[in-house]
Amino acid sequence: MSPRQSFGRLWRRHPTLIIGGLLLLLMGLAAVAAPVLGTIDPQTIAPFDRLRPPDGQFWFGGDLIGRDVYSRTVYGARISLAVGLGVALFSIILGLAVGLLSGFVRLIDQILMRVMDGIMAIPSILLAVALIALTGASLTNVIIAITVAEVPRVARLARSVVLSLKEQPFLEAAVTAGTPFLAILWRHVLPNMLAPLLVQGTYIFASAVLTEAILSFIGAGTPPAIPSWGNIIAEGRTVFHIAPHLVLLPGLALSITVLAVNLVGDGLRDHLDPRFVSRL
Repeated sequence: MSPRQSFGRLWRRHPTLIIGGLLLLLMGLAAVAAPVLGTIDPQTIAPFDRLRPPDGQFWFGGDLIGRDVYSRTVYGARISLAVGLGVALFSIILGLAVGLLSGFVRLIDQILMRVMDGIMAIPSILLAVALIALTGASLTNVIIAITVAEVPRVARLARSVVLSLKEQPFLEAAVTAGTPFLAILWRHVLPNMLAPLLVQGTYIFASAVLTEAILSFIGAGTPPAIPSWGNIIAEGRTVFHIAPHLVLLPGLALSITVLAVNLVGDGLRDHLDPRFVSRL
């Protein structure tokens, strides 16, 4: 089958995966190429360009102190994607470790799960605000704070998969045959956890992007000197009635990114679900 035929088949089966992937790829390229795409330094202050409407030089207009909103929006993509990717990776790694321990070591299962339940009982935004208030506002601390709130969800998912796999005949046969635990983990457990963890990771990615924007909007996220979609929107909300583009255009970039990640997640879920594939 030629690449064109493979792409056509994938498009017919999972168009949301293709659309979401392309949108996310464009956002990623924009973030990487921010120094090239950003026509003006996002920190350059030009008082005479204060609240400048969009034009050929300031594509998204100027903010309250004359900074180029377009350049700040492009650089803000770096923050949002870095937070989303970092939180997704760390949450999966830590949650997988906790879920495996809880699923295989029954002695500490109840302790770990009660700790996870306690963390999940606290709203993620409040937990993140509290942690950032203790550690200080920075990109690293934002990633850590959001990760702490997301780990229990991955841990519970990993634990449920482990408990279901322990009842499967192929795993019981491997244990009976004396297969080393690490080999069982690598050959039988982790491959069966890949699909649900990938899908969960995309949802965590989208949730982290939104949470970072909310934290920056309320002043508890990245420092104001670092361009972030949340603090760009926060700065523009006070003049929304006379300069709505300061909120709408960065908000559109945020919405497109979250939509793209959710589309990728839905596409992966359909593509990796054998029940869905068998119907095609």
